[in-house]
Amino acid sequence: MSIAGSARFRKRQLEPDKKAGAAAANEIDIAAGAALAYSSEDPSHPVEHIFDGLAGPGGTRWLAARPNATERIVVEFDQPQRISQLWYEVEETERERTQEVRVEISEDQGRTYRQILVQEYNFSPRAATFQREEQRLNVERATHLRLTIVPNKNGSGTATLTSLRLFG
Repeated sequence: MSIAGSARFRKRQLEPDKKAGAAAANEIDIAAGAALAYSSEDPSHPVEHIFDGLAGPGGTRWLAARPNATERIVVEFDQPQRISQLWYEVEETERERTQEVRVEISEDQGRTYRQILVQEYNFSPRAATFQREEQRLNVERATHLRLTIVPNKNGSGTATLTSLRLFG
């Protein structure tokens, strides 16, 4: 039986994924409502790459300028933000290593922080090269969000993030 030209197939287009659309609608616009502070950046992989929407394996990324150094990125909100979700991605295709990412929130203009997540990623060019983290949060008035990246818990490397998205 030939599929081409067969009038017996019934079909319909799927509706857009409402869950994904709803999350995107609640995304916090970092560029419009926050400043970024960072400890270092490779000029060819600046920190703004983590917010450019070019995510996933092979996407653009931020890369620190210093190998084997703990790095920080701080999102300093213009106004306190409700944060219900945090998404970020990490990719390493060149060396075997373990990278740790710590996420902390301040609700008092950066005077104090509380840790909300610590995650380690084991990378191996022959196996795992990409990780995506999606966390539900319950933060009502974040003034600062700080990421601390330790690139070399096991092995050597340079701190990197592919993307960061926050949702209200």
